[in-house]
Amino acid sequence: MIQTETLLTFGVYLVFLLAVGWYFYKRTSNIEGYILGGRGLGGWVTALSAQASDMSGWLLMGLPGAVYLGGMTEAWIAIGLFVGTALNWIFVSARLRAYTEMTDTLTISSFFEKRFNDPTSLLRVGSAVIILMFFTIYSSSGLVAAGKLFESMFNIDYSVAVITGAVVIVSYTFLGGFMAVCWTDFFQGGLMFFAIVLVPVLGTIDNGGISVIEAEMAAKNISTSLFHNGAGTPLSIIAVISTMAWGLGYFGQPHILTRFMGISSIKELPKATAVALIWVVISLAGAVVVGMVAIPMFDGLHGGEQEKVFIYMISKLFNPWVGGVLLAAILSAIMSTIDSQLLVSSSALTEDFYKKILRRDASEKELMLVGRLCVLVISIIAMSMALTPGNTVLGLVSYAWGGFGAAFGPVVLFSLFSRKTTWISALSGMIVGTLVLIFWKDAGLGATMYEIVPGFVANFLTIMAVNMFAPQKDEQILADFDKMKEALKK
Repeated sequence: MIQTETLLTFGVYLVFLLAVGWYFYKRTSNIEGYILGGRGLGGWVTALSAQASDMSGWLLMGLPGAVYLGGMTEAWIAIGLFVGTALNWIFVSARLRAYTEMTDTLTISSFFEKRFNDPTSLLRVGSAVIILMFFTIYSSSGLVAAGKLFESMFNIDYSVAVITGAVVIVSYTFLGGFMAVCWTDFFQGGLMFFAIVLVPVLGTIDNGGISVIEAEMAAKNISTSLFHNGAGTPLSIIAVISTMAWGLGYFGQPHILTRFMGISSIKELPKATAVALIWVVISLAGAVVVGMVAIPMFDGLHGGEQEKVFIYMISKLFNPWVGGVLLAAILSAIMSTIDSQLLVSSSALTEDFYKKILRRDASEKELMLVGRLCVLVISIIAMSMALTPGNTVLGLVSYAWGGFGAAFGPVVLFSLFSRKTTWISALSGMIVGTLVLIFWKDAGLGATMYEIVPGFVANFLTIMAVNMFAPQKDEQILADFDKMKEALKK
């Protein structure tokens, strides 16, 4: 049974998050402030909020659980994610910040429409539909993680645990919008970093060091090498590519891209990039070590229970006061992603459907109300999916992550680096990439190759092919592209 000290520590943290939401509720007066915070984020807040919202509950639950079952071969996920993170910050962040300000756009969907001057609005509406579909799945993964956390902490029914987690997360997102989400993510990112460094270090010491842990892994036929499985069979190139392909997803993740859009100045990006990369490399390494350390500590976890190894480790290694702080770090990881996903999904419904199609003359007050109501609707749908027995955090995340990477990744890259791309190219690539990903997954081919790879490649090749036969000829769009590049030099 959870101890009183842990409950008190945990409770204080939840009250703090709600207070942040209320604080920004009083200071958010228009839809731009609710969706993008008036483009006023500093470098540190941008970096930590972006990485906290990126890593989510799977960093402290999904990835350690995968390493617990599969060993070091699962670490290729972490390597791919680090490479993808670095490329995203270095090549995408500045161009996207400059271009979205120049086009006066608040969402990825509206950026696509204005960037390519789509006269049909199909690009905007289509991308908004994809955002809603995959973010609902993604949000449900976070609620699964929250359910497992509350279930373990309070010894309550899983369904009640999921609903409890949803109520807390929705509350401050509903109130404070983008700034509440970013500032809570900033604090949550710091807490996650503290936990993911402290727990594996003490766990390694408690188990006698890395050599003892590796010996236990070998005895259980669990991989101790990046290049061989537990039986000693070399890992295939396809397996490595498939696992590292998680990194491709970064170019298409709306909840990360909006952080680039919301930073106060391009000049803040070098500092933000450095902070983000240091945070992510240490955090990913820590998560892998947690999975390794758990192997000699806990036997026979499977069927989703392996994703609780971080929770079990905290309970075993720390006193109740410190345990409460570290359990709050897990909730931080969960919340920091769900809040961002709910906000981006709400923005898509508000800006790209309600304002664009239903009420073009809607007032700022009306749009903010609709945005908040959309947060509630999306969270209810995600919660119903999370209540389905048997869903794992990593399984849900991998599908949603792959969906965004396959649908949006190449479109974002071509929008920022290609003068030739037209709205027809972008729309064609988006549709083909999404359909290939869904087909690949439904056909059961994901066991051979992660579905993001064929989806991303199909999208990329489709855009290139259409560009060859129907390149961009609109002089204004070409001039705007050159103007964006000039803005980067200032």
